Amino acid sequence: MLQIYNTLSKEKAPFKPLEEGKIKMYVCGVTVYDYCHIGHARVMVAFDVITRFMRSQGWDVEYVRNITDVDDKIIKRAAENGEEPHELTERMIAAMHEDETLLSVLRPDQEPRATAHIDDIINLVQTLVHKGFAYPAPNGDVYYRVEKFAEYGKLTNKNVDELRSGARVEVEEAKESPLDFVLWKSAKEGEVSWKSPWGNGRPGWHIECSAMSKCCLGDTFDIHGGGPDLPFPHHENEIAQSEAANGCTYVNTWMHAGPVRVNSEKMSKSLGNFFTIRDVLEKYNAEVVRFFLARVHYRTYIDYSEDSLKEARVMLERFYQALREVEAVEGDINNDFEARFIEAMNDDFNTPKAISVLFELVNELNKASREKSADAPLLAGQLKKLGGILGLLQQEPAAFLQGEAKEGELTAEAIEALIEQRAEAKKNRDFAESDRIRDELTEQGVILKDSREGTTWFREA
Repeated sequence: MLQIYNTLSKEKAPFKPLEEGKIKMYVCGVTVYDYCHIGHARVMVAFDVITRFMRSQGWDVEYVRNITDVDDKIIKRAAENGEEPHELTERMIAAMHEDETLLSVLRPDQEPRATAHIDDIINLVQTLVHKGFAYPAPNGDVYYRVEKFAEYGKLTNKNVDELRSGARVEVEEAKESPLDFVLWKSAKEGEVSWKSPWGNGRPGWHIECSAMSKCCLGDTFDIHGGGPDLPFPHHENEIAQSEAANGCTYVNTWMHAGPVRVNSEKMSKSLGNFFTIRDVLEKYNAEVVRFFLARVHYRTYIDYSEDSLKEARVMLERFYQALREVEAVEGDINNDFEARFIEAMNDDFNTPKAISVLFELVNELNKASREKSADAPLLAGQLKKLGGILGLLQQEPAAFLQGEAKEGELTAEAIEALIEQRAEAKKNRDFAESDRIRDELTEQGVILKDSREGTTWFREA
Protein backbone atom coordinates (compact mmCIF):
# COMPACT_ATOMS: atom_id res chain seq x y z
CA MET A 1 0.00 0.00 0.00
CA LEU A 2 1.25 3.46 -0.91
CA GLN A 3 2.28 5.56 2.10
CA ILE A 4 2.92 9.31 1.77
CA TYR A 5 4.33 11.81 4.24
CA ASN A 6 1.77 14.58 4.71
CA THR A 7 3.21 18.01 5.55
CA LEU A 8 -0.10 18.85 7.24
CA SER A 9 -0.20 15.87 9.63
CA LYS A 10 3.63 15.63 9.90
CA GLU A 11 3.53 11.86 9.46
CA LYS A 12 3.40 9.10 6.88
CA ALA A 13 0.03 7.48 6.36
CA PRO A 14 -1.63 5.07 3.91
CA PHE A 15 -2.80 7.02 0.89
CA LYS A 16 -6.52 6.82 0.13
CA PRO A 17 -7.80 8.93 -2.77
CA LEU A 18 -11.16 10.64 -2.80
CA GLU A 19 -12.20 8.51 -5.77
CA GLU A 20 -11.16 4.86 -6.04
CA GLY A 21 -8.32 4.40 -8.53
CA LYS A 22 -8.05 8.12 -9.42
CA ILE A 23 -5.62 10.71 -8.06
CA LYS A 24 -6.08 14.45 -8.47
CA MET A 25 -2.80 16.29 -7.94
CA TYR A 26 -1.92 19.99 -8.20
CA VAL A 27 1.68 21.21 -8.05
CA CYS A 28 2.72 24.86 -7.91
CA GLY A 29 4.70 25.71 -11.01
CA VAL A 30 7.08 28.46 -12.05
CA THR A 31 6.73 32.24 -12.10
CA VAL A 32 8.00 32.75 -15.62
CA TYR A 33 10.14 35.91 -15.48
CA ASP A 34 13.51 34.18 -15.99
CA TYR A 35 15.07 30.87 -16.99
CA CYS A 36 14.36 27.94 -14.67
CA HIS A 37 17.09 27.16 -12.14
CA ILE A 38 18.28 23.88 -10.65
CA GLY A 39 15.83 24.27 -7.73
CA HIS A 40 12.95 24.31 -10.22
CA ALA A 41 14.42 21.20 -11.84
CA ARG A 42 14.40 19.46 -8.48
CA VAL A 43 10.63 20.03 -8.08
CA MET A 44 9.91 19.14 -11.71
CA VAL A 45 11.81 15.85 -11.53
CA ALA A 46 10.49 14.92 -8.07
CA PHE A 47 6.83 15.16 -9.06
CA ASP A 48 7.52 13.63 -12.47
CA VAL A 49 8.96 10.54 -10.72
CA ILE A 50 5.99 10.50 -8.33
CA THR A 51 3.53 10.71 -11.23
CA ARG A 52 5.32 8.05 -13.28
CA PHE A 53 5.35 5.63 -10.35
CA MET A 54 1.69 6.11 -9.47
CA ARG A 55 0.69 5.56 -13.09
CA SER A 56 2.91 2.46 -13.30
CA GLN A 57 0.85 1.00 -10.43
CA GLY A 58 -2.43 1.51 -12.28
CA TRP A 59 -3.54 4.82 -10.77
CA ASP A 60 -5.37 7.24 -13.05
CA VAL A 61 -3.47 10.46 -12.25
CA GLU A 62 -4.79 13.88 -13.23
CA TYR A 63 -1.66 16.02 -12.85
CA VAL A 64 -2.10 19.81 -12.88
CA ARG A 65 0.83 22.22 -12.64
CA ASN A 66 0.16 25.92 -13.01
CA ILE A 67 2.13 28.75 -14.58
CA THR A 68 2.23 32.16 -12.88
CA ASP A 69 2.34 34.56 -15.83
CA VAL A 70 1.37 37.81 -14.10
CA ASP A 71 3.41 39.02 -11.13
CA ASP A 72 5.46 41.97 -9.84
CA LYS A 73 8.71 40.28 -10.95
CA ILE A 74 7.37 39.71 -14.45
CA ILE A 75 6.26 43.34 -14.81
CA LYS A 76 9.61 44.62 -13.48
CA ARG A 77 11.72 42.33 -15.70
CA ALA A 78 9.67 43.13 -18.81
CA ALA A 79 10.11 46.86 -18.18
CA GLU A 80 13.87 46.38 -17.75
CA ASN A 81 13.96 44.45 -21.05
CA GLY A 82 11.80 47.00 -22.87
CA GLU A 83 9.22 44.39 -23.83
CA GLU A 84 5.60 43.61 -23.03
CA PRO A 85 5.00 41.22 -20.11
CA HIS A 86 3.28 38.65 -22.34
CA GLU A 87 6.30 38.64 -24.69
CA LEU A 88 8.59 37.86 -21.75
CA THR A 89 6.35 35.13 -20.36
CA GLU A 90 5.91 33.42 -23.74
CA ARG A 91 9.69 33.25 -24.18
CA MET A 92 10.24 31.90 -20.68
CA ILE A 93 7.45 29.31 -20.98
CA ALA A 94 8.97 28.04 -24.23
CA ALA A 95 12.39 27.85 -22.53
CA MET A 96 10.89 25.98 -19.55
CA HIS A 97 9.35 23.40 -21.87
CA GLU A 98 12.71 22.95 -23.63
CA ASP A 99 14.43 22.35 -20.27
CA GLU A 100 11.74 19.86 -19.23
CA THR A 101 12.03 17.92 -22.47
CA LEU A 102 15.79 17.56 -22.04
CA LEU A 103 15.28 16.31 -18.48
CA SER A 104 12.64 13.79 -19.66
CA VAL A 105 9.99 15.51 -17.53
CA LEU A 106 6.54 14.65 -18.89
CA ARG A 107 4.12 17.50 -19.42
CA PRO A 108 1.30 17.78 -16.85
CA ASP A 109 -2.23 16.91 -17.98
CA GLN A 110 -3.26 20.51 -17.43
CA GLU A 111 -1.01 23.57 -17.33
CA PRO A 112 -3.30 26.50 -16.45
CA ARG A 113 -2.02 30.05 -16.68
CA ALA A 114 -3.13 32.72 -14.23
CA THR A 115 -4.01 35.18 -16.98
CA ALA A 116 -6.48 32.67 -18.46
CA HIS A 117 -8.38 32.45 -15.14
CA ILE A 118 -8.95 36.09 -14.27
CA ASP A 119 -12.76 35.66 -14.16
CA ASP A 120 -12.39 32.64 -11.83
CA ILE A 121 -10.07 34.66 -9.59
CA ILE A 122 -12.45 37.63 -9.43
CA ASN A 123 -15.38 35.32 -8.61
CA LEU A 124 -13.41 33.71 -5.78
CA VAL A 125 -12.44 37.11 -4.34
CA GLN A 126 -16.08 38.22 -4.52
CA THR A 127 -17.12 35.10 -2.59
CA LEU A 128 -14.57 35.88 0.14
CA VAL A 129 -15.75 39.50 0.37
CA HIS A 130 -19.38 38.37 0.55
CA LYS A 131 -18.56 35.94 3.39
CA GLY A 132 -16.63 38.56 5.32
CA PHE A 133 -13.22 36.94 4.87
CA ALA A 134 -11.99 39.76 2.64
CA TYR A 135 -12.43 43.51 2.32
CA PRO A 136 -11.75 46.22 -0.26
CA ALA A 137 -9.32 48.81 1.03
CA PRO A 138 -9.34 52.55 0.24
CA ASN A 139 -6.28 52.16 -2.00
CA GLY A 140 -8.15 49.85 -4.42
CA ASP A 141 -6.59 46.62 -3.14
CA VAL A 142 -8.63 43.74 -1.69
CA TYR A 143 -7.22 41.98 1.38
CA TYR A 144 -7.87 38.67 3.15
CA ARG A 145 -8.75 38.88 6.88
CA VAL A 146 -6.30 36.33 8.31
CA GLU A 147 -7.68 36.45 11.86
CA LYS A 148 -11.17 35.62 10.57
CA PHE A 149 -9.97 32.14 9.58
CA ALA A 150 -9.68 30.22 12.84
CA GLU A 151 -7.33 27.51 11.50
CA TYR A 152 -4.78 29.85 9.94
CA GLY A 153 -1.28 28.41 10.43
CA LYS A 154 -2.30 24.73 10.61
CA LEU A 155 -0.03 23.61 7.76
CA THR A 156 3.16 25.09 9.19
CA ASN A 157 2.20 25.26 12.90
CA LYS A 158 2.27 29.05 12.88
CA ASN A 159 0.66 30.88 15.80
CA VAL A 160 -1.40 33.93 14.78
CA ASP A 161 -0.50 35.87 17.94
CA GLU A 162 3.21 35.30 17.30
CA LEU A 163 2.83 36.25 13.64
CA ARG A 164 1.03 39.44 14.64
CA SER A 165 3.68 40.46 17.16
CA GLY A 166 6.45 39.92 14.61
CA ALA A 167 4.71 41.58 11.65
CA ARG A 168 6.02 44.82 10.19
CA VAL A 169 3.51 47.60 9.54
CA GLU A 170 4.32 49.76 6.53
CA VAL A 171 3.69 53.52 6.55
CA GLU A 172 0.17 54.35 5.32
CA GLU A 173 -0.67 50.64 5.23
CA ALA A 174 -4.20 50.06 3.98
CA LYS A 175 -4.65 46.74 5.78
CA GLU A 176 -6.87 46.30 8.83
CA SER A 177 -4.18 44.03 10.28
CA PRO A 178 -0.49 43.59 9.38
CA LEU A 179 -1.19 39.85 8.87
CA ASP A 180 -3.71 40.40 6.07
CA PHE A 181 -2.53 39.61 2.56
CA VAL A 182 -3.57 40.93 -0.82
CA LEU A 183 -6.05 39.11 -3.05
CA TRP A 184 -6.47 41.79 -5.71
CA LYS A 185 -3.93 44.55 -6.43
CA SER A 186 -4.94 47.88 -7.90
CA ALA A 187 -2.99 48.66 -11.04
CA LYS A 188 -0.41 51.40 -11.29
CA GLU A 189 -0.43 53.54 -14.40
CA GLY A 190 0.86 51.63 -17.41
CA GLU A 191 0.75 48.22 -15.73
CA VAL A 192 -1.07 45.23 -17.19
CA SER A 193 -4.55 45.08 -15.60
CA TRP A 194 -8.09 43.74 -15.81
CA LYS A 195 -11.45 45.27 -14.92
CA SER A 196 -12.97 44.18 -11.63
CA PRO A 197 -15.66 45.33 -9.14
CA TRP A 198 -12.85 47.12 -7.27
CA GLY A 199 -11.35 48.89 -10.27
CA ASN A 200 -8.60 47.94 -12.70
CA GLY A 201 -6.05 45.61 -11.19
CA ARG A 202 -4.53 42.15 -11.18
CA PRO A 203 -4.58 39.12 -8.90
CA GLY A 204 -2.35 38.56 -5.92
CA TRP A 205 -0.10 35.52 -6.13
CA HIS A 206 -1.85 33.31 -3.55
CA ILE A 207 -5.37 33.62 -4.95
CA GLU A 208 -4.24 32.43 -8.38
CA CYS A 209 -3.59 28.86 -7.23
CA SER A 210 -6.82 28.66 -5.22
CA ALA A 211 -8.80 29.64 -8.31
CA MET A 212 -6.90 27.49 -10.81
CA SER A 213 -6.94 24.34 -8.65
CA LYS A 214 -10.68 24.75 -8.02
CA CYS A 215 -11.32 25.17 -11.74
CA CYS A 216 -9.17 22.17 -12.74
CA LEU A 217 -9.75 19.70 -9.89
CA GLY A 218 -12.71 20.88 -7.81
CA ASP A 219 -13.16 22.21 -4.28
CA THR A 220 -11.29 19.29 -2.68
CA PHE A 221 -8.57 17.14 -4.23
CA ASP A 222 -6.02 14.51 -3.19
CA ILE A 223 -2.50 15.95 -3.37
CA HIS A 224 -1.03 19.44 -3.46
CA GLY A 225 2.72 19.69 -4.03
CA GLY A 226 5.39 22.30 -4.38
CA GLY A 227 8.87 23.46 -3.50
CA PRO A 228 10.47 23.96 -0.09
CA ASP A 229 9.78 27.71 0.08
CA LEU A 230 6.01 27.41 -0.42
CA PRO A 231 4.43 26.04 2.80
CA PHE A 232 4.46 29.53 4.34
CA PRO A 233 2.99 31.83 3.35
CA HIS A 234 1.82 30.61 -0.07
CA HIS A 235 0.23 27.28 0.81
CA GLU A 236 -0.95 28.50 4.20
CA ASN A 237 -2.76 31.32 2.41
CA GLU A 238 -4.18 28.98 -0.20
CA ILE A 239 -5.77 26.89 2.55
CA ALA A 240 -7.26 29.97 4.21
CA GLN A 241 -8.70 31.28 0.94
CA SER A 242 -10.06 28.01 -0.40
CA GLU A 243 -11.54 26.60 2.79
CA ALA A 244 -13.16 29.92 3.71
CA ALA A 245 -14.68 30.29 0.23
CA ASN A 246 -15.70 26.68 -0.39
CA GLY A 247 -16.63 25.61 3.14
CA CYS A 248 -14.77 22.29 2.92
CA THR A 249 -11.33 20.71 3.17
CA TYR A 250 -9.05 22.04 0.44
CA VAL A 251 -6.44 19.27 0.14
CA ASN A 252 -6.05 15.89 1.83
CA THR A 253 -2.28 15.38 1.39
CA TRP A 254 0.40 18.08 1.18
CA MET A 255 3.82 17.20 -0.29
CA HIS A 256 6.93 19.37 -0.48
CA ALA A 257 10.26 18.77 -2.19
CA GLY A 258 13.47 19.60 -0.33
CA PRO A 259 15.80 22.48 -1.18
CA VAL A 260 18.93 22.54 -3.32
CA ARG A 261 22.15 23.74 -1.73
CA VAL A 262 25.37 24.49 -3.58
CA ASN A 263 28.49 23.13 -1.88
CA SER A 264 26.43 23.07 1.34
CA GLU A 265 25.37 26.74 1.00
CA LYS A 266 21.96 28.12 0.09
CA MET A 267 21.71 28.80 -3.65
CA SER A 268 21.61 32.56 -4.19
CA LYS A 269 22.49 35.02 -6.94
CA SER A 270 24.14 37.25 -4.34
CA LEU A 271 26.51 34.41 -3.40
CA GLY A 272 27.37 33.75 -7.03
CA ASN A 273 26.30 30.10 -6.78
CA PHE A 274 23.07 30.34 -8.77
CA PHE A 275 22.71 27.92 -11.71
CA THR A 276 20.00 27.77 -14.33
CA ILE A 277 19.05 24.41 -15.81
CA ARG A 278 20.65 25.63 -19.03
CA ASP A 279 23.92 26.39 -17.26
CA VAL A 280 24.05 22.86 -15.92
CA LEU A 281 23.03 21.12 -19.15
CA GLU A 282 25.83 22.88 -21.03
CA LYS A 283 28.29 20.84 -18.95
CA TYR A 284 26.44 17.63 -18.12
CA ASN A 285 24.33 15.05 -19.90
CA ALA A 286 20.66 15.70 -19.10
CA GLU A 287 20.13 12.15 -17.82
CA VAL A 288 23.05 12.57 -15.44
CA VAL A 289 21.34 15.65 -14.01
CA ARG A 290 18.01 13.80 -13.73
CA PHE A 291 19.71 10.86 -11.99
CA PHE A 292 21.50 13.25 -9.62
CA LEU A 293 18.13 14.79 -8.68
CA ALA A 294 16.19 11.52 -8.50
CA ARG A 295 18.63 9.52 -6.39
CA VAL A 296 18.00 11.70 -3.33
CA HIS A 297 14.68 11.34 -1.48
CA TYR A 298 12.31 14.06 -2.66
CA ARG A 299 11.89 15.52 0.86
CA THR A 300 15.65 15.69 1.56
CA TYR A 301 17.88 18.59 0.60
CA ILE A 302 20.27 18.06 -2.32
CA ASP A 303 23.84 19.35 -2.26
CA TYR A 304 24.74 20.46 -5.79
CA SER A 305 28.44 20.22 -6.61
CA GLU A 306 30.74 19.22 -9.44
CA ASP A 307 31.73 16.10 -7.51
CA SER A 308 28.08 15.09 -7.01
CA LEU A 309 27.37 15.29 -10.73
CA LYS A 310 30.53 13.38 -11.61
CA GLU A 311 29.51 10.70 -9.13
CA ALA A 312 26.06 10.53 -10.76
CA ARG A 313 27.71 10.11 -14.17
CA VAL A 314 29.85 7.20 -12.90
CA MET A 315 26.78 5.50 -11.41
CA LEU A 316 24.79 5.80 -14.63
CA GLU A 317 27.75 4.45 -16.58
CA ARG A 318 27.54 1.23 -14.54
CA PHE A 319 23.96 0.72 -15.69
CA TYR A 320 24.60 1.56 -19.32
CA GLN A 321 27.77 -0.51 -19.54
CA ALA A 322 25.80 -3.52 -18.32
CA LEU A 323 23.00 -2.82 -20.80
CA ARG A 324 25.48 -2.48 -23.67
CA GLU A 325 26.65 -6.06 -23.14
CA VAL A 326 23.28 -7.71 -23.83
CA GLU A 327 20.09 -7.12 -25.82
CA ALA A 328 17.25 -6.28 -23.42
CA VAL A 329 14.14 -8.46 -23.70
CA GLU A 330 10.85 -7.93 -21.87
CA GLY A 331 9.42 -10.95 -20.11
CA ASP A 332 8.75 -12.64 -16.79
CA ILE A 333 11.69 -13.64 -14.64
CA ASN A 334 11.68 -15.33 -11.26
CA ASN A 335 13.31 -12.85 -8.84
CA ASP A 336 12.25 -10.33 -6.23
CA PHE A 337 13.86 -7.17 -7.66
CA GLU A 338 10.64 -5.65 -8.99
CA ALA A 339 8.71 -6.41 -5.78
CA ARG A 340 11.42 -4.78 -3.66
CA PHE A 341 11.64 -1.78 -6.00
CA ILE A 342 7.87 -1.23 -5.74
CA GLU A 343 7.98 -1.71 -1.97
CA ALA A 344 10.61 1.05 -1.72
CA MET A 345 8.62 3.43 -3.91
CA ASN A 346 5.42 2.69 -1.98
CA ASP A 347 7.25 3.93 1.13
CA ASP A 348 6.82 7.66 0.40
CA PHE A 349 8.58 7.34 -2.96
CA ASN A 350 11.90 6.22 -1.47
CA THR A 351 14.06 6.59 -4.57
CA PRO A 352 17.42 6.00 -2.79
CA LYS A 353 16.22 2.57 -1.68
CA ALA A 354 14.66 1.85 -5.08
CA ILE A 355 17.92 2.75 -6.85
CA SER A 356 19.88 0.53 -4.46
CA VAL A 357 17.67 -2.33 -5.71
CA LEU A 358 18.61 -1.38 -9.27
CA PHE A 359 22.31 -1.63 -8.35
CA GLU A 360 21.71 -5.14 -7.01
CA LEU A 361 19.90 -5.95 -10.24
CA VAL A 362 22.77 -4.65 -12.39
CA ASN A 363 25.22 -6.82 -10.42
CA GLU A 364 23.02 -9.83 -11.20
CA LEU A 365 22.88 -8.78 -14.86
CA ASN A 366 26.66 -8.49 -15.07
CA LYS A 367 27.06 -11.94 -13.55
CA ALA A 368 24.53 -13.42 -15.99
CA SER A 369 26.29 -11.72 -18.90
CA ARG A 370 29.68 -13.16 -17.90
CA GLU A 371 28.17 -16.63 -17.59
CA LYS A 372 26.27 -16.25 -20.90
CA SER A 373 23.10 -17.09 -18.99
CA ALA A 374 19.75 -17.12 -20.80
CA ASP A 375 18.46 -14.86 -18.00
CA ALA A 376 20.72 -11.97 -19.06
CA PRO A 377 18.35 -10.47 -21.68
CA LEU A 378 15.41 -10.72 -19.27
CA LEU A 379 17.41 -9.07 -16.48
CA ALA A 380 18.37 -6.27 -18.87
CA GLY A 381 14.71 -5.85 -19.80
CA GLN A 382 13.77 -5.72 -16.14
CA LEU A 383 16.44 -3.09 -15.46
CA LYS A 384 15.15 -0.89 -18.29
CA LYS A 385 11.54 -1.33 -17.16
CA LEU A 386 12.22 -0.32 -13.55
CA GLY A 387 14.59 2.45 -14.62
CA GLY A 388 11.84 3.77 -16.88
CA ILE A 389 9.57 4.27 -13.87
CA LEU A 390 12.16 6.81 -12.70
CA GLY A 391 12.51 8.26 -16.21
CA LEU A 392 15.98 6.70 -16.60
CA LEU A 393 17.88 4.15 -18.72
CA GLN A 394 15.89 4.67 -21.91
CA GLN A 395 18.79 5.80 -24.13
CA GLU A 396 20.83 3.54 -26.37
CA PRO A 397 23.79 2.54 -24.17
CA ALA A 398 26.41 3.56 -26.75
CA ALA A 399 24.76 6.95 -27.22
CA PHE A 400 24.91 7.67 -23.49
CA LEU A 401 28.42 6.30 -22.92
CA GLN A 402 29.95 8.06 -25.89
CA GLY A 403 27.95 11.26 -25.61
CA GLU A 404 28.52 14.41 -27.61
CA ALA A 405 31.93 16.01 -27.79
CA LYS A 406 32.26 19.18 -25.75
CA GLU A 407 34.51 22.04 -26.86
CA GLY A 408 38.11 20.81 -27.06
CA GLU A 409 37.13 17.10 -26.91
CA LEU A 410 37.65 14.51 -29.63
CA THR A 411 34.60 13.84 -31.77
CA ALA A 412 33.14 10.34 -31.97
CA GLU A 413 34.45 10.07 -35.54
CA ALA A 414 37.98 10.99 -34.44
CA ILE A 415 37.87 8.45 -31.62
CA GLU A 416 36.63 5.69 -33.93
CA ALA A 417 39.44 6.51 -36.38
CA LEU A 418 42.06 6.21 -33.63
CA ILE A 419 40.54 2.91 -32.49
CA GLU A 420 40.84 1.61 -36.06
CA GLN A 421 44.48 2.73 -36.18
CA ARG A 422 45.09 0.94 -32.88
CA ALA A 423 43.47 -2.24 -34.17
CA GLU A 424 45.68 -2.09 -37.28
CA ALA A 425 48.75 -1.57 -35.08
CA LYS A 426 47.86 -4.59 -32.95
CA LYS A 427 47.27 -6.65 -36.08
CA ASN A 428 50.79 -5.70 -37.23
CA ARG A 429 52.09 -6.54 -33.71
CA ASP A 430 53.16 -2.91 -33.27
CA PHE A 431 52.24 -2.92 -29.58
CA ALA A 432 54.16 0.26 -28.83
CA GLU A 433 51.94 2.18 -31.29
CA SER A 434 48.85 0.43 -29.90
CA ASP A 435 49.76 1.51 -26.36
CA ARG A 436 50.53 5.05 -27.54
CA ILE A 437 47.07 5.42 -29.07
CA ARG A 438 45.41 4.04 -25.92
CA ASP A 439 47.39 6.48 -23.77
CA GLU A 440 46.46 9.36 -26.09
CA LEU A 441 42.76 8.49 -25.80
CA THR A 442 43.04 8.10 -22.02
CA GLU A 443 44.56 11.59 -21.78
CA GLN A 444 41.54 12.85 -23.74
CA GLY A 445 39.16 11.24 -21.22
CA VAL A 446 38.24 8.29 -23.46
CA ILE A 447 38.21 4.84 -21.84
CA LEU A 448 38.60 1.75 -24.04
CA LYS A 449 37.21 -1.70 -23.28
CA ASP A 450 38.56 -4.60 -25.32
CA SER A 451 36.68 -7.88 -25.78
CA ARG A 452 36.55 -10.74 -28.26
CA GLU A 453 33.78 -8.86 -30.10
CA GLY A 454 35.98 -5.78 -30.55
CA THR A 455 36.70 -2.50 -28.76
CA THR A 456 34.05 -0.27 -27.21
CA TRP A 457 34.59 3.12 -25.60
CA PHE A 458 33.05 5.74 -23.38
CA ARG A 459 33.91 9.19 -22.15
CA GLU A 460 35.22 9.46 -18.61
CA ALA A 461 33.04 11.51 -16.23
